[in-house]
Amino acid sequence: MIVIQTALPVEQQAVLEHLAGARVHRHRAGTLFDVGSLVGHPDTEIALGVTGPGTLGAAALTERAIAEFSPQAVMFVGVAGGLRSWLEIGDIVVGTKIHAYHGGRSEDHAFLVRPRSWDVSHELEQVARRLPRRDSWYSRLPDSGAGITPAVHFEAIAAGDVVLNSGTSAVAQRIRENFNDAVAVEMESSGFALAGHLSGSVPMVTIRSISDHADGTKEASDSRGSQRIAARNAAAFAVALAEAVQQVVRTEERDRPKSQPHASKGELGSISNIAQGNAQVGQQIGVSNGATSLTWGMGSK
Repeated sequence: MIVIQTALPVEQQAVLEHLAGARVHRHRAGTLFDVGSLVGHPDTEIALGVTGPGTLGAAALTERAIAEFSPQAVMFVGVAGGLRSWLEIGDIVVGTKIHAYHGGRSEDHAFLVRPRSWDVSHELEQVARRLPRRDSWYSRLPDSGAGITPAVHFEAIAAGDVVLNSGTSAVAQRIRENFNDAVAVEMESSGFALAGHLSGSVPMVTIRSISDHADGTKEASDSRGSQRIAARNAAAFAVALAEAVQQVVRTEERDRPKSQPHASKGELGSISNIAQGNAQVGQQIGVSNGATSLTWGMGSK
């Protein structure tokens, strides 16, 4: 099981286009997930949720999804505003670092930033970086037959509870001065990353596609269908990554010596056979190398 979270209906629909046999899974508190398998890959199961805009819902519902499904990995997939002129509409940004840009102390003379950031899971990032090396994932793009392929960038992302549509506002200036490595901005991933950090062992990654340039042109870009284009591009990369993760798991299980005991929860290819509370049985991914165990997750900096 892999969990994919989205914030907007257009993002949710973009992922649903890649799922077969989707059925509704109801959490006991009322949260609804669509659960199905990837088209053409019945052994890759996806639980798809929608959090609504903002960091608070993303944090609460991501933690709920982790507890419910005990997933191999969790992704936040959707659109973002671009903070660099070289980003094209539809380009994909895989978040190597997530900045929560709202934290700080307000004084009479200044706003003193108190940064908090999370790094992407190293092992999950490594799998993602290999996807652009070959063109197999392009077939999942909605316009794959037209030869239109978005660029994939591995960069930092800033996240906060503001729709940024200005290159000169106080928020834009704060991001530029204090989180200058961020190339995209959105509204959920800091809450999502915090939930991953608190979970302790689940690999997590944010995948975004540029739908506007956060410079006052958002309405014009959206009116040209940029959100749908970006959402579908991000979904295509995300489901390709989900399949790649499953391939890693299958390879590890196949190559594991039969005499070797199963790895503990959080190691690559291991299968967790115990579900607690309302959780379902699932798999956890990490890397086991001799006596060293690396767990896929977003760590606090």
